[in-house]
Amino acid sequence: MHNPPHPGEVLKDLCLDPLGVSVTRAAKALGISRKTLSAIINGRAGISPEMAVRLSLAFGTSAES
Repeated sequence: MHNPPHPGEVLKDLCLDPLGVSVTRAAKALGISRKTLSAIINGRAGISPEMAVRLSLAFGTSAES
């Protein structure tokens, strides 16, 4: 991980990988395109407030985290 890590790295390492969820499956569950989620995970896009809320609902965390 980078220091500080990109939010996408954290998402992949703490949410997707431990659950064994693919990018395609996670994107479908979040209601976004695979391309959008891939860009976030690979550090090419940030996480908007709307995306933070979607992620918090999907993974049972707070939007702030």
